[in-house]
Amino acid sequence: MENSLLGTVLSIVVVCLLIFSGCGSTQETITDAVPLLFDTDAEDMTVQFIRDPVQVNNLIFEDLDGNEISTSNWRGKITLVNFWATWCGPCREEIPDLIKLQDRYQEHLQIIGISTDHRQSEEVKAFAAQMGINYPVAMATPELNSEFPGVFALPTSFILDSSGRVVQSHIGLISPTVLEQETRVLASLPTNVNIEFIEETQHTRLVNAAHATEIPGLSLSRLTAAQKEEALQRLNKENCSCGCALTLAQCRINDADCGVSLPLAEKLVEEILNTDS
Repeated sequence: MENSLLGTVLSIVVVCLLIFSGCGSTQETITDAVPLLFDTDAEDMTVQFIRDPVQVNNLIFEDLDGNEISTSNWRGKITLVNFWATWCGPCREEIPDLIKLQDRYQEHLQIIGISTDHRQSEEVKAFAAQMGINYPVAMATPELNSEFPGVFALPTSFILDSSGRVVQSHIGLISPTVLEQETRVLASLPTNVNIEFIEETQHTRLVNAAHATEIPGLSLSRLTAAQKEEALQRLNKENCSCGCALTLAQCRINDADCGVSLPLAEKLVEEILNTDS
C-alpha cells in the first residue's frame, strides 16, 4: 500500500515538473519569439530616432504586380521605404539582407522597394524576381518623390514607426544590424541597444516641408486663407532652379540662404495675388 502511494506521489511530482518545465520554455519562446538575425554587441550600440517625427500623407500607388498600395495601410507595422535601382551596386548588395529581414520580421516589418530605374517596369519586375525579393516593389513617381524627398544617393531608406511617422532615414548602404535593431526597438521586441532621440535631420526637414504652413524668409501675410493654401501647394510642387532638385518649399526649409528659391517663391506669391485681384 505504501509503495503504491509513494508511486502515485512520485508520478504527480513528475507531471507537475513537466508542466512547469513546459510553461517555462513556452514563456521563454514568447519572450524571444523573434530571435536575432544579425549578431551584435547590442549594449555597445546606439540607435537614433527623431524626437518629433512627421506623419506621412496618405498616398495610393501600385506595385509592379498592379496591386494597390496605400500608405494609410502601413499603420500597425514598422515600414522601411527603400529607394534603389537595378544598376546600383550597393543596392544589389543590401537586397539579400532586406529579404532576410522581411522574412524574419514579417509580423512586425513591411519593406517597400521604390525603384528609381528609367527602364520599363517589366524589366525591374524580372530583376526583382531574379533576386528573390519578397516585399512589394513599385516604380518611383513624382508623388512618392515629394513625400519622401532628398534621395540624392542610392540606396536611401526611410524608417516609419507603427503610426506612419518618419522616425529615421539612411543615405547609402546601411548595416543590416542597424536596421534590425531599429525594427526591434520600434516593434517593442527584446533588445539591449541604447536609444537616443535627436532633432530633425536633413531628410526630416524636407519631409516637414510638405506639412509647413510657413516658409523661411517668405511673407504670406497678404494672402487670404484660400490663397495661402494655393501658395503652399504650389511651393511644394514647383521645383527650385538652383540645382538642388528640390521643390521651392523644400529648398527654403533646407537652405534658407539660397538666393534662387526666395525670388522664385516671392514671384509665385505675387502671381497668386495678381490673379485674384
